[in-house]
Amino acid sequence: MDRDQFTIASATGVDVSLEIAGPGSRSYAFIVDWHIRVLLALAWFAAAALLALGHVLPKADDDLENVGFVFGTVLPPTFIYFFYHPILEVAMRGRTPGKRLAGVRVVTASGGVPSVGAILIRNIFRLIDSLPVLYLVGLVCTIATEKRVRIGDLAGGTVLAFDRGADVNALADFSLRAARTRLPAAALDVTLELLDRWQALDRAHRVDLAHAIVKRFGDEQMRAGLGSMGEDALHAALKSLAGGPAAP
Repeated sequence: MDRDQFTIASATGVDVSLEIAGPGSRSYAFIVDWHIRVLLALAWFAAAALLALGHVLPKADDDLENVGFVFGTVLPPTFIYFFYHPILEVAMRGRTPGKRLAGVRVVTASGGVPSVGAILIRNIFRLIDSLPVLYLVGLVCTIATEKRVRIGDLAGGTVLAFDRGADVNALADFSLRAARTRLPAAALDVTLELLDRWQALDRAHRVDLAHAIVKRFGDEQMRAGLGSMGEDALHAALKSLAGGPAAP
């Protein structure tokens, strides 16, 4: 692996390489996201203060310790500012509006979609990466590390990669499927390849391969009905073994 990309080995022998996003792309995405979250937080505060106080800027005689004011005006903007990244990275599968504009995405070391836990960990460590000012610790870390990751990425096991559409989506789909199937990685890879090339293969080969996979990895009910399965039933059985429909 060089400093500009990392390679993910595939069980089929066809490796996938993803380009690593460096400090420049990270900084661009962060600046966009910082402006968005600050503007959202300020907009909430201004609107809530106007409703609660009748004016936007608090005055000396305002009851700023009022429970309603604290919970309705102060806490929501604070929540928006500090939880903007983790909530959107979970909802957008490793992206935020800033990352989307920069063409980057947070992925796992295997190229999949990070878990909620991994995203929370990488964002908790922003408190360290942001030290002493202007994310200096994080910036130095992205320059010094092989995969150009900050401390939060090291802790969460994540990488910021350029979002190259088909490759990233395929890896993300494989990761999601692997989490909901009992097939070993190699068998899952072969099964997905067979499903993808089903119509291109001649009938004898695809049926023989499907029979072998279902016989080896299918449940008792699948194996019992294997002899009477037609092509459609075999195809459906393979999709079931592979974890269901592809991820959107």
